[in-house]
Amino acid sequence: MVTVLKPVLQNEAFLADVAKARADASRLHLWWLGQSGFLIQWADRHLLLDPYLSDSLTLKYASTDKPHVRMTERVIAPEQLNFVDVVTSTHNHTDHLDAETLLPLIQVNPEMDLIIPEANRDFVANRLAVPKEFPKGLNAGDKLSAKGFGFHGVPAAHNELETDPLGRHKYLGYVVEAGPFRIYHSGDTKLYPGMEDRLRPFQVHLALLPINGDRPERRVAGNLNGKEAATLAKAIGARMVFPCHYDMFEFNTASPAEFVATANQIGQPCKVLKCGERWSIAP
Repeated sequence: MVTVLKPVLQNEAFLADVAKARADASRLHLWWLGQSGFLIQWADRHLLLDPYLSDSLTLKYASTDKPHVRMTERVIAPEQLNFVDVVTSTHNHTDHLDAETLLPLIQVNPEMDLIIPEANRDFVANRLAVPKEFPKGLNAGDKLSAKGFGFHGVPAAHNELETDPLGRHKYLGYVVEAGPFRIYHSGDTKLYPGMEDRLRPFQVHLALLPINGDRPERRVAGNLNGKEAATLAKAIGARMVFPCHYDMFEFNTASPAEFVATANQIGQPCKVLKCGERWSIAP
């Protein structure tokens, strides 16, 4: 039986910490929300990266041969996050594009922007039942701005570099500009030729990378493992790297031990956050 992990901050305690952080406006604040979800706060603006804040996958697969047994309790209900300016989706998998998370967010944040790969516009509009023009689409190599944040599209390989008939990437990572900071959220990806060369010029401050690895017996697309994530962070010159995409579903997780050991061995600064925990940095 799986031990259910409790977030270090949850519900009202989490909201209180977000409010407390606003008083320290000189620093950038980051919270891990589980899986690949992060909340970024900068200059009283709030960005949600690939949030998954429901039990939709657990319910969907409950009676199948691939149950998505939840390992960590939800940090916060999406309808309680009524201060969000921008939300991202890096690709169409439900833990990165969850209608049960995004629709409540849109309802309580009617002016929010949703950033997606342009190749996925029709799929996103259909899943969320929103006008096709509602999301802001981004292509690899392009940049757009939304509510005080900048977004650069970077290809992601999950497991391959997959494009639509127009050559637009269906899986992206984003390099986010938040004031003087550059944050690389890879989305789901494996390594691919030229990846480091694409990312190195951004001089990334914070890298948010998956560590659950790629095991065919899981019957889902794979990701970086811990060693690969730490090594990639070092190769692109990231000043700090955070692991993610683990401790959410029993069948698709990994220990961060290999990630930490590799980072320490190669001299890559790293931080393993607990779900719901905040980390802050000054310019």
